[in-house]
Amino acid sequence: MSEPVRGDVSEVEGGPEYDLNFREHPERYRHTSDERGAFKIEPYKGELLPDWTISDLGPAAEAAQAIHDRYREYRDADDFVGMDMARKYLQMGWTRSMRYAKYPGGQKYEDGREREPRTWYDPEKRRIARIYRFHLDRVRNDDAYARAKARHREQYGEN
Repeated sequence: MSEPVRGDVSEVEGGPEYDLNFREHPERYRHTSDERGAFKIEPYKGELLPDWTISDLGPAAEAAQAIHDRYREYRDADDFVGMDMARKYLQMGWTRSMRYAKYPGGQKYEDGREREPRTWYDPEKRRIARIYRFHLDRVRNDDAYARAKARHREQYGEN
């Protein structure tokens, strides 16, 4: 599995963060469609993680909106790495809350075996998932995001 950065980048001692400011070095960022790097790519982790939650409906709805607002700020600043990191946090809100919506305690596995998902075990987490998915879809369908991703790949040689 490839890392979401190009080349060797050391990690901060005592923490999982890369020892690199990706706002200053966007060329080191590698786009991935998954959530890899969400807890490592600074300064975006520090800007987005404090807003992110799936604990309760009210705070989660505010969090999804706040992250989408940050996405728009990054878009206005022509900051693809920030845009993509905001997308990752929205995607993470959707996937994590869906897991809790389907599995008691969010535990997909029990004794090393995958549990059978329950149809909407936790209705509140399903509502949270739908809110995050709404904002995620808005980002994914944003022409500015698609253009910025293509420009980033072209500029920095990603496949």
